[in-house]
Amino acid sequence: MASKPIYRVVFHNQGEVWELYAREIFQSELWGFLEVEELVFEDASKLVVDPASEKLRRTFEGVNRSYIPLNSIVRIDEVEREGAAKAVKAEGKVAEFPRPMSWPPRGEE
Repeated sequence: MASKPIYRVVFHNQGEVWELYAREIFQSELWGFLEVEELVFEDASKLVVDPASEKLRRTFEGVNRSYIPLNSIVRIDEVEREGAAKAVKAEGKVAEFPRPMSWPPRGEE
């Protein structure tokens, strides 16, 4: 039996671009959010520790499920194996993904 796929999720968060690896992603019942579960981090026993990766490991320590706004998602890839989680400063101009227009309530047209 094949092992569970691993997904690389890249998204914007407070002026940074975060890259996480997870085994489960799906559209949330909370409208406008993506659910990310079973986060995967590289082995912490390595001699060289990346500060950005360690920051994300501490940030998500004890988190079972994370809800990421759909408009902050940059990219989702299915990958063969996990890589290093990253948090880098966002460079350049970033435009928010367009949201559907809200329609006026019935009777107010």
